[in-house]
Amino acid sequence: MEYETPLFFRVMEYASQAEGDVIDMVSGNPDWEPPESLRDGLREYADLEPDAFQYPPSPGLHELREEIAARRGVDAEQVVVTNGAGEANYLAMARALERDRGDEIVLADPVYPYYPGKTTMLGGTQTYVSTAENGQLDPAAVREAASEDTAAIVANSPNNPTGAVYPEETVRELVAIAEEYDAVLVSDEVYDHFDLAGNFSSALEVESDHRIVTNAFSKSLAITGFRVGYAIFPPELVENAKSRHMLVNVAGSRPSQYAVLQALRETDPDYYERNRDLLRERVDAFTDALDAAGASYTEPEGAFYVMARFEDYPGTLENVFELIDEAGVAGMPGTAFGDSRSDWIRFALVTPRVEEAADRLAAYFE
Repeated sequence: MEYETPLFFRVMEYASQAEGDVIDMVSGNPDWEPPESLRDGLREYADLEPDAFQYPPSPGLHELREEIAARRGVDAEQVVVTNGAGEANYLAMARALERDRGDEIVLADPVYPYYPGKTTMLGGTQTYVSTAENGQLDPAAVREAASEDTAAIVANSPNNPTGAVYPEETVRELVAIAEEYDAVLVSDEVYDHFDLAGNFSSALEVESDHRIVTNAFSKSLAITGFRVGYAIFPPELVENAKSRHMLVNVAGSRPSQYAVLQALRETDPDYYERNRDLLRERVDAFTDALDAAGASYTEPEGAFYVMARFEDYPGTLENVFELIDEAGVAGMPGTAFGDSRSDWIRFALVTPRVEEAADRLAAYFE
């Protein structure tokens, strides 16, 4: 079986080798500070006794699982701490396929490319549902695409790459469709702290044994390198997920989990609001400049990405390379996210040079 390497790495490598100054807007690596309490947790950990440097419990530190469970309104035994949201989604999709209800995974288009990649790796097949121009997912279209062979529906809200935030009625309908077809809704909520419009609704608000919620602290605490995520399973699906997690990883990083726990307990809510305010400012600055360039774009309700379309300039890998060389701005080709946005280019607003990047684009497309 062959797996396709995501284009992120090719674009980042090309940008790193380019001549001249390039503004990186490729990946979602937050450029703002993590909470000070997280740094304090790391310093404290360094002085612990040697036994703290050994394997943690495979499902995660008990205190961290309890903290997550309390915040999400579930039992701690339902929580598996994972190697970032990437492993959380892998475990969730694997459990859905292992139920032997079918091998089809229903995905939105545009799609975060790791979802179809994981589907292939796990032996499933992809079925795509195109979203609206604003990135919203129509449950009626999902229901039409679903079948008796559907193992899972994967939804990501706030969404990468469109920035759409699915309202409560959409989330409830997606759970209902999963129940109707005896499938599993995998709800990836990794950008939940970046709900810029106030419309986010978690799948955990819907009581059901047909939904798995995944998340991570990579974005919310600005620590993508720490690799601390989690998945919340229905009770009947969690034990096999823990076994798969143990076989793949043995356990996660103990110091990372320790520091995250301290950050959760001690970080003031103002930390998250300041970051949302920062992103709102960046969205305004970037889209204002795109207006000046005559570009079409998606204005995000959440997450921190903008998709832009420039006239007669499709979002191919070759055109992205050209923008790196000629405009000094690196984005992601729309073709990386599926067929429906192949004319678009996605930009991550995780650089203090957002306005400068937009000005460069405006100048290039004059």
